[in-house]
Amino acid sequence: MKKTLIFAALTLSLSVAAQTNPLWMRHTSISPDGQTIAFSYKGDVFTVPASGGQARQLTSNAAYDSYPIWSPDGKKIAFASSREGSLDIFVMDKFGGEPKRLTTRSTDETPIAWRDNEHILFSAAIMPTAKSIFFASSSFPQVYEVNLKGDRPKLFSVVTMEDLSINQKGEILYHDKKGYEDSFRKHHRSPITRDIWLNQNGKFSKLTTFNGEDRTPRWAPDGAAFYYLSEEDGTFNVYKRGVKSADKTQITHHIKHPVRYLSVAQNGRICYSYDGEIYTQMGSAAPQKVNVSITADRNDIDLSRQIKTWGATEIALSPNGKEIGFVLHGDVYVTNIEYKTTKQITDTPEQERSIEFSPDGLAIVYASEREGLWQIYQTTMKNKAEKQFAYATDLQEERLIHSAYTSFQPQYSPDGKSIAFFENRGTLKVLDVKNKKVRTVMDGKYVYSYSDGDIWFEWSPDSKWLISNYIGTGGWNNQDIALIDAEGKKPIYNLTQSGYNAGNGKWVLGGKAILFQSDRAGYRSHGSWGAEDDVYIMFFDLDEYEKFKMTKEEKSLIAEAEKEKKKAEEPKTVDVTVKKKEKKEEPIKLDLDNCRDRVLRLTVNSCRLGDAVLSNDGNALYYQAAFEGGYDLWKHDLQDKSTKIVLKGVGGGGMLADKEFKNLYLCSGGGIKKIDIGSNSSKNVTFEARFNYKPYQEREYMFNHIWQQVKDKFYKVNLHGVDWDGYKKSYARFLPYINNNYDFSEMLSEILGELNASHTGARYFGGGANLSTATLGLFYDQTYDGDGLKVEEVINRGPFSVKKTGVTKGCIIEKIDGDSILKDKDYYYMLDGKSGRNVRVSVYNPATKKRFDVTVKAISKGYQDELLYRRWVDRNRQMVDSLSHGRLAYVHVKAMDSESFRTVFHELLSDKNRNREAVIVDERHNGGGWLHDDLCTLLSGKQYQSFVPRGQFIGKDPWNKWTKPSCVMVCEDDYSNGHGFPFVYKELGIGKLIGTPVAGTMTAVWWETLIDNTMVFGIPQVGCRDMRGNFGENTQLNPDIEVYNTPEDYINGNDQQLKRAVEEMLRK
Repeated sequence: MKKTLIFAALTLSLSVAAQTNPLWMRHTSISPDGQTIAFSYKGDVFTVPASGGQARQLTSNAAYDSYPIWSPDGKKIAFASSREGSLDIFVMDKFGGEPKRLTTRSTDETPIAWRDNEHILFSAAIMPTAKSIFFASSSFPQVYEVNLKGDRPKLFSVVTMEDLSINQKGEILYHDKKGYEDSFRKHHRSPITRDIWLNQNGKFSKLTTFNGEDRTPRWAPDGAAFYYLSEEDGTFNVYKRGVKSADKTQITHHIKHPVRYLSVAQNGRICYSYDGEIYTQMGSAAPQKVNVSITADRNDIDLSRQIKTWGATEIALSPNGKEIGFVLHGDVYVTNIEYKTTKQITDTPEQERSIEFSPDGLAIVYASEREGLWQIYQTTMKNKAEKQFAYATDLQEERLIHSAYTSFQPQYSPDGKSIAFFENRGTLKVLDVKNKKVRTVMDGKYVYSYSDGDIWFEWSPDSKWLISNYIGTGGWNNQDIALIDAEGKKPIYNLTQSGYNAGNGKWVLGGKAILFQSDRAGYRSHGSWGAEDDVYIMFFDLDEYEKFKMTKEEKSLIAEAEKEKKKAEEPKTVDVTVKKKEKKEEPIKLDLDNCRDRVLRLTVNSCRLGDAVLSNDGNALYYQAAFEGGYDLWKHDLQDKSTKIVLKGVGGGGMLADKEFKNLYLCSGGGIKKIDIGSNSSKNVTFEARFNYKPYQEREYMFNHIWQQVKDKFYKVNLHGVDWDGYKKSYARFLPYINNNYDFSEMLSEILGELNASHTGARYFGGGANLSTATLGLFYDQTYDGDGLKVEEVINRGPFSVKKTGVTKGCIIEKIDGDSILKDKDYYYMLDGKSGRNVRVSVYNPATKKRFDVTVKAISKGYQDELLYRRWVDRNRQMVDSLSHGRLAYVHVKAMDSESFRTVFHELLSDKNRNREAVIVDERHNGGGWLHDDLCTLLSGKQYQSFVPRGQFIGKDPWNKWTKPSCVMVCEDDYSNGHGFPFVYKELGIGKLIGTPVAGTMTAVWWETLIDNTMVFGIPQVGCRDMRGNFGENTQLNPDIEVYNTPEDYINGNDQQLKRAVEEMLRK
């Protein structure tokens, strides 16, 4: 429906004024004649006169349409659209109309230029050429061209050319991409920043040398000079310079915000986007803002009323076991366990979490991030006659905490008199429910929260004590469990006191023991993630400890004796007039002396452990373990010591037991499961949750949430000196003009980019084709000009390599599943949705003049990229073997994780390599993880003895370390711990670094999934500081020997860096 004054008045997200002066107009492109500007706004493509005025809407599809670019004659506009899931190239008339789809592959493709009036150049990460040494990665897309008929795209450039511009001579200007970094990061000076290059008939020249960002070159009309964007004055502005001269002129002088999306018309008028609006400039005149007015159908909403039957993210069990409280998309609900009746407790665009029922079941406590800050709230049933939330008619919410700091993870004490919670993600505090006074029971210096919700505590049954995770002083990597006085008056007691990790503590056996998990006996991965855990129990009561260790026979004898004793003590007559006294919770007696010696391991096998619960009588342990993929539910009988699987595929997540320990409840995969312990069966707890989706309000909440998270968690309190409050105001004003997550993620990346930090930006993962295009594991001859596809190389380990197919270099792939592949015609659609499936390929071998069919299993692009990676490593290894005549070993470190370390260890210390003279450790294109110490320890071995029985040398010590010379190869594409490892290697003086400088990105990040789980964002929150007091963040690492590979080297397979490494190591 058309927007009306009445409708606009009823909505907060839009106004009449907003349509007259819209903001967040992006991807501007001026027509060749300089009269019209194309741009994207709210996921559609528009045009507007360069002088301003009423905009014309060219697309109105529900999909995301953007990246418009004009044909040289100004008659057509190419753009990208998500109509088929992934971004494809479309073309339409300059006045609009039905667009034509030109590309069909499931990878994202974005237009970057027109080669002429019939061919569009676009960027897509498909695969490099067989000859080149480019690393197969989405960080290095190729450039392809497609004609207006939508024929088969052809490779235009294997060199990554972003924002390219072509003049009438065919000369190409572009900015490079050296590796991974968020494209919206600003203000940095580092090796990863972009430079502008000129490609003249295959000869490449680097034109800019500024150590910050130079990007988006655009030919001037004379073809001898060009405009471009640079941060040389502190923010992106337009500059102009000649191709043959380094002299430059600054054209614009904007401040604070970046100039984006530069384009140039043939009359010399430049156009760009600045601060969400469109500007033009002619010659030396001042920039002119283009006043835009938009009148269009509305294709978005303010409110969508929905019924959700899936999507729960956490649960709480009511004390009577009749209700389940849960959080769904940030709102709190309660459902009856036996029926679908569901009550919505909160209805806010903000997020609630950490729900818990009060001990009497008449209230629910939770945290909510309202007004930009997490605080504690409680909802109670006002009608005393109502006992279940699912059927309650009168609810009252109360804010319990009014702190200036983040406060969340509330828990009622078992007696209901107190609520404990974390303030400022570490300080453990307790609220007195009656008088509302708050006391501190543990200082925040003893806890560090890396990701929200990763810290924990639990009340003791008598409400006198709490247990919590605890890092002591500097124990972040090996956390303990502490015992804390609920009054905060007694010293904190470290219960586990271990160099290993301990966590997920729970009081059991009436408070006489705690259950916890630890990796002290399990497999520990190399790298930052992954360790096998076990379940342990620690006793505070010596008698209970001895009883727990008894055999089933011993326990049965004691039970019989106690039964007889109880029977003998019973009175002969019963006075029915005497009221039975309510059982009071007896204070727990904690015998802490030698409690660490009263620790028993309960699980038989270490494993990837989920949650664990102990039965009330202590006779059975139920736990989630992932031995074969997902989590299964296991039971360990502590009486007969047997272990068996109870249910397959239950999923991970916290388990809650009812009071009688008859049922377990679990939230996993968006659903709620009820597990009957007696019958070893499970069923879903169904619910019907009314959910009010308010997209504009939710995006505003997510924006405020991210802003606050950065303020609270960024590794430096001063946020690198940026005006974070000011940027919040600047960017928040765009929110009413954004209606999709593509634009929203860009806006979030823009504000996060102001921090000048690594590991920032937002990502949207909601797109993607419904059917992924499979691949066949082949390189094709790009010069072949006939029907079919000519094989240039069969990729090793690929579908045509793992079996005898008869397909070799020179063969022609004529058909796929009976469909002929015609000259120049698109064939990608023939492989849509066929990854992992058998495909019949018809082949012609020109050498033998024979035609034959072969059936192979098609593979995904991701798997083919893995094959290309292994091919790249194989080629490097062969080159080192050849140049060194077998004297040097070569290993590549793919990532900083356990699997990569084991690959390096496997290859480096093999019989083939351990007796070689030296090793080249190649870590180029390493995206990070956490492996620096393991790798440096491996490479820093010093031999101190040999094993020699009867004169025969059979080995040496250390046998598990490399004891000979080494070097490490680095490049601009090394990131995070890909920077950290070579830094440590150089710092410890192990060997030389060879290659290019590396940007300073050694900072630990948390990528948080937002309430809209299609989006994530990053915060660099743990800085790594060297012994001189310098942080790795933004500290460039320079190699000992600097070597660059030119674009020509990459194209022709000439790895100068690797050759230089071989020369250096042969001198050892």
